[in-house]
Amino acid sequence: QVQVVESGGGLVQPGGSLRLSCAGPATTFTFNRMGWYRQAPGKERELVATISSGGSTNYADSVKGRFTISGDNAKNAVYLQMSGLKPEDTAIYYCNLRNWYAGRWYDYWGQGTQVTVSS
Repeated sequence: QVQVVESGGGLVQPGGSLRLSCAGPATTFTFNRMGWYRQAPGKERELVATISSGGSTNYADSVKGRFTISGDNAKNAVYLQMSGLKPEDTAIYYCNLRNWYAGRWYDYWGQGTQVTVSS
């Protein structure tokens, strides 16, 4: 069982900041892509941001300019710096590590960390 552990969620006021961290397992390979997704109550899980092993990043339009993703390939770790938080950012945030092997993608998910933006 691959263990992926998120941390850093919590309650923050609108306009505030949080930093999420995700630690993946020790491996002999580098994950092709690491990222963050989120799921708000009653909504589908959606992509927030991803970073490739080469450092290319991708963001949802709703978080561009406010969130920054970074990664550490040597540690299989990925981070999400969130600033200018809005109530609509409230959700459970999930870390995703993705690897291509033997002709298919393998996805590994964390258990999620709650982010609540409220005054």
